[in-house]
Amino acid sequence: MKVVLQRVREARVEVAGAVVGAIGPGLLALVCAEPADTPETGARFLAKLLKLRIFSDAEGKMNRSLVDVQGGLLLVSQFTLAADCSGGNRPSFSSAAPPAQARELYEDLLRQARALHPQVASGVFAADMQVHLVNDGPVTIPMQF
Repeated sequence: MKVVLQRVREARVEVAGAVVGAIGPGLLALVCAEPADTPETGARFLAKLLKLRIFSDAEGKMNRSLVDVQGGLLLVSQFTLAADCSGGNRPSFSSAAPPAQARELYEDLLRQARALHPQVASGVFAADMQVHLVNDGPVTIPMQF
């Protein structure tokens, strides 16, 4: 699983002009499932994400987690994180999970996240989405599980 995590002041996802998911301060996670991923991969990712200390404490140091700050979590499926640009000018996405598997893993990830955290929003799998965000910091962290 490949993830780009962004600490945000706010973020939202629109599909066909309608907001389908939105959060205030918290984390936006762009998520790409890979063929070897399982629900356990998603569980490991969520365990790390919820406890990752990337929010500022009273002294301005990154010492607080998403749980500590009671922030929102916006999960957005993004297969393009699997892009391989090494062979020409058109990226290959062959390392991304096939659509049916990716959908199942993404929906399982959402179920797990909603069971663990009170503020979870999402995009729409395989939709043409517009993601709006105000990156806080900026803090952007690539992760692989």
